[in-house]
Amino acid sequence: MNKKLDTLPACPVETTLSLIGNKWQVLILRDLGLNGTMRFKELQRSIGKISQKVLTTNLRSMEEFGIVSREAFAEVPPRVEYSLTELGQSLKPVLDAMRVWGERYKERLRKG
Repeated sequence: MNKKLDTLPACPVETTLSLIGNKWQVLILRDLGLNGTMRFKELQRSIGKISQKVLTTNLRSMEEFGIVSREAFAEVPPRVEYSLTELGQSLKPVLDAMRVWGERYKERLRKG
């Protein structure tokens, strides 16, 4: 049996949360999903108040899980681009549902 599979929670919801369960990972997914391939600094500016270390840590984790792809170009200065893998793209309906829910929640608050 796959060692990675052995380490995942039995509950599918908990599995999803273990892979994309912090706000930075969700925002990375959002921005790469909306904008397509991005360089590190573009992604950092797009997300907002995220440190280089936190962004790097989250990108590496998502790359390890197969959600984000990293492509390094042998140029001076070095260029690195990030994009969603096919697996990462498959999370789009989850993000869309979160967006719709958030819009409805805000609308409900406006109406009182």
